[in-house]
Amino acid sequence: MPSNNQDHLIHELTYKPRSRIALFREIEPNKQGDILLGLSRQVRMDILARLNNHEILSMLHYFDPDDATDILQRLPSHRRKNLVDSLDTSFREKVEYLLKFNPRTAAGLMSLDYVQVGKENTFDDVLNIVKKHEKRTGKTPAILVTEDGFLLGELTWRVIASRSKREKVDNHVRKVQTIRYDVDQADVVRSFKKNPHSRVVVLDDDNSIIGVIYSDDVIRLIRKLSAHDLYNIAGVKEEESVLDDAFVKVKYRYKWLILNLFTAFIAASVVSLFQDTISALVLLAVYMPIVAGMGGNAGTQALAVTVRGLALREIDIKHCKKAVFNEITAGGINGIIVGVLAALVAVLFNKSPMLGLVIGMAMIINLMIAGFFGAMVPIIMKSLGKDPATSATVFITTATDVCGFFVFLGMAHALI
Repeated sequence: MPSNNQDHLIHELTYKPRSRIALFREIEPNKQGDILLGLSRQVRMDILARLNNHEILSMLHYFDPDDATDILQRLPSHRRKNLVDSLDTSFREKVEYLLKFNPRTAAGLMSLDYVQVGKENTFDDVLNIVKKHEKRTGKTPAILVTEDGFLLGELTWRVIASRSKREKVDNHVRKVQTIRYDVDQADVVRSFKKNPHSRVVVLDDDNSIIGVIYSDDVIRLIRKLSAHDLYNIAGVKEEESVLDDAFVKVKYRYKWLILNLFTAFIAASVVSLFQDTISALVLLAVYMPIVAGMGGNAGTQALAVTVRGLALREIDIKHCKKAVFNEITAGGINGIIVGVLAALVAVLFNKSPMLGLVIGMAMIINLMIAGFFGAMVPIIMKSLGKDPATSATVFITTATDVCGFFVFLGMAHALI
């Protein structure tokens, strides 16, 4: 299917809910899978809920076992069981095997698209085994070399193409990364990031091979995790979709907005302490949103980096000092850069060197505060067993607003 035609169908299915199911049914069954996997979770679930079992089975016939498993895991258990029982025997066995594993672990990401060969096999033997796999599945597999059932490594197609068919494979085995089946998906992502490679072999408790994770699957997972973090950082539920109506969006968001309202009153109370100062120098009111806005943005930047570090288990509460110190230092340096620029504006346009000094110093201090809270808030929440991204921006914004206003207005009161 041409890419532009597929993109057009995905657009139509996404933005025309009334004709969605009719349009999907017009797509050929062998092409429905690619379209379905390209849709958002909400649209995909809507289509699956409205298709009958016969239609889903016709579509699953063209899926890989791992993709079929991903789809079946989204369905209610009673319906999933009926569909699995109706699959062809060989395909059903693979799907049932994959369904046994926790979808949030390495096993939940793995594919069965691989073949095993012995180190005493010749390259001609390897090609025959691969041809049988390709004929049965239509896929080119990873080629894993074993001895007595244990993994030795893999064969690359570059090596296979350059060697005699009668030559044995044992001198051409390349090491391959491995990971346990029950390892969390975040650890899988971290493994790929630290050691970029095209695949990882998944091992059982006894070190036997049970599957392979390909880089494409990890890339999709990284995108999924990134979207999850983005929703949480924004204080929006992951279940919310851009296509939801206004009342659904209100249901997901109003609690965080109410909390934000109360925290905003805290910042306002700090400002009220300096009413006389602001009345004496109205220009301060012009620069207050700048101080608060820059602090909030810097805090969110630190938050995003820290949440990613926590998700990949690069930092924790016991080993966070360096990360927090680096964020405070980065905030200070960035504060100097933007503080100097803000001070120059105050001096050139408002003819007030003292105001420039106050705004510059306030910017430096507030960005350092933002770095501290942007790093510490998610770490503390994680240590308390809470989602490290949930509502964090509310607390970070409160800290930068309150501290920023207090420093800025306090310095102005003392110096101007």
